[in-house]
Amino acid sequence: MAGPRLLHCSLLQCPTLVATSFLLLTFLVSPLQGAKNIPKHPTTLCDIHDHLEHDHGFSSGHHDLRVFHVFSPCSPFRPTTPWEDSILDMQNKDVARLWFLSSLVAGKSVVPIAWGRQQAVLHTPTYIIKAKVGTPPKTLFMAMDTSNDAAWIPCSGCVGCSSSVLLSTKSTTFKALGCSSSQCLRVQGHTCDGGACTFNTTYGSSTLAFNLSQDTLKLAADPIPGYTFACIQKATGGSVPPQGLLGLGRGPLSLLSQTESLYKSTFSYCLPNFRSLNFSGSLRLGPVGQPLRIRSTPLLTNPRRSSLYYVNLIGVRVGRKVVDIPPAALAFNPSTGAGTIFDSGTVFTRLVRPVYEAVRNEFQKQVGKATVTSLGGFDTCYTEPIVAPAVTFMFPGLNMTLPPDNLLIHSTVGRTSCLAMAASPDNLNSVLNVIASMQQQNFRVLFDLHNSRLGVARQLCT
Repeated sequence: MAGPRLLHCSLLQCPTLVATSFLLLTFLVSPLQGAKNIPKHPTTLCDIHDHLEHDHGFSSGHHDLRVFHVFSPCSPFRPTTPWEDSILDMQNKDVARLWFLSSLVAGKSVVPIAWGRQQAVLHTPTYIIKAKVGTPPKTLFMAMDTSNDAAWIPCSGCVGCSSSVLLSTKSTTFKALGCSSSQCLRVQGHTCDGGACTFNTTYGSSTLAFNLSQDTLKLAADPIPGYTFACIQKATGGSVPPQGLLGLGRGPLSLLSQTESLYKSTFSYCLPNFRSLNFSGSLRLGPVGQPLRIRSTPLLTNPRRSSLYYVNLIGVRVGRKVVDIPPAALAFNPSTGAGTIFDSGTVFTRLVRPVYEAVRNEFQKQVGKATVTSLGGFDTCYTEPIVAPAVTFMFPGLNMTLPPDNLLIHSTVGRTSCLAMAASPDNLNSVLNVIASMQQQNFRVLFDLHNSRLGVARQLCT
């Protein structure tokens, strides 16, 4: 077993370490403003950041939340094995995610609210945020999901929920919504059980039963009273959700829709690197503090699934060469759901087969004579050091060039490096190109619904 890694850097080379150390010293030795709210004996930096986030938004004037990768020391879902050992498992779980996304664009979802987490995805969210729900507040680590709308939360009394963290329905601000409520009427397939707004959904080997409910949700320093969410009442089968999900899509019950007056239909995130033991990724809510000169591309709307964040991918460049790709493979088609989306829940970018094969072939050509092998679902892997050409996703008004850490995934198995993207599985007739979370690492990604644009800018999130 490898021992702890040492950090070798000067103060100028480690600005995050300097900032964290300064904050730690400030809170430990300063009796000034805010000291009364600080735990007397903070045991970890997670405690310090928790205080900063929930009392101050951790960034003056901003509505910011920390974003943790599932492998973060602050994550309750952190696996016991090294993150490198989980790479193939994560790649396999992406298949379940793609089934979900494909069913959305095909209009097969019966219940659009909180429908989408397949079994594998439910157990291991990729990025999570810390929220507080109820009165007194219950702390939950919720999955951050740009392709879901309503939040769902496991509630007390849930039959089959394995999580020990449950929202108490005895919260003094909890309210079960009735069938005649305006919120219930927005849920397709709802039923009335004793006047309560109820609905079911099935995925994988599980069936979930929900009551539509409301309670106070606190994100950073912002209390949001009367927040509508799906309260899980029963879970049967082999897949049970963890601590819930925060939907960041564009639907009527999403966070953006319910907080339009507060956050002005705007948010951005900066996702930390998989390998980072830091936890400085952020979810920034509202227009304050967003990059002013960020390059952006128009958001497109699919009427069949208006919650997804479609953009117009017009080309891919490998090195200096724009890859020859059939235009139809990139085209946005609202009638079929074809096109390109940004998604926080998929780990590795998935491209429809004609697009992926064209990009892969050009990548292999430019790498040269190195022997190509495969590993799991990755078909472009190398067991010797390579000089990888840059890969750039091209959108109107925006080019997104992937840094090396976003382009190659490294395995401990024989020191193998793989191109960190793949084609959609052969048994999945997917029409979607999905720009996934690994390729979004260390970018500030802005979702500005008010101006119908998506922006991308490089930013060190680790």
